[in-house]
Amino acid sequence: MKYSIFLFFVILIVSCKSENTNLKALDLLEYGVPLKVNAPEGSVVTVDDLGVWKDITIQDDKEFNLQIIASQSTTFDKAKIVADQLKSVKESPFFSKIIEEYENGFIFEKKIDEENINYDFRYVKLNGDKEYLFQRGLLGTFSEQVVRTMYEAVQ
Repeated sequence: MKYSIFLFFVILIVSCKSENTNLKALDLLEYGVPLKVNAPEGSVVTVDDLGVWKDITIQDDKEFNLQIIASQSTTFDKAKIVADQLKSVKESPFFSKIIEEYENGFIFEKKIDEENINYDFRYVKLNGDKEYLFQRGLLGTFSEQVVRTMYEAVQ
């Protein structure tokens, strides 16, 4: 009996970890951004250079849709940037609740009504004088698990 319970937990842990094994390191340097993220093989990268910032979108044809906003940093205080993002998100009319907070960001729920619940995240990375804000792509509805996968992909 002990061994079957142990085996069950081992299988459960392995199966949970295998969800993210289809993500591969993606070097964004060729797109003008000195970062690496994890993304599904075959993801399409789109870069819009808007002068003041770059909008980088990485998506596959399934459930991965990641947006990165790269800009000149106005501060080197990452905690302040995260706090400002949190304040901004909480002011949204569809903000419902914070799911989890971390040093570099947070995952949150947006609710239009009881049938339309969506999840999103913010993750902040500073690199020299550049600020990178990661979030889920603008189009689509994403489950909490999919958003967690994207959050983990940018760490």
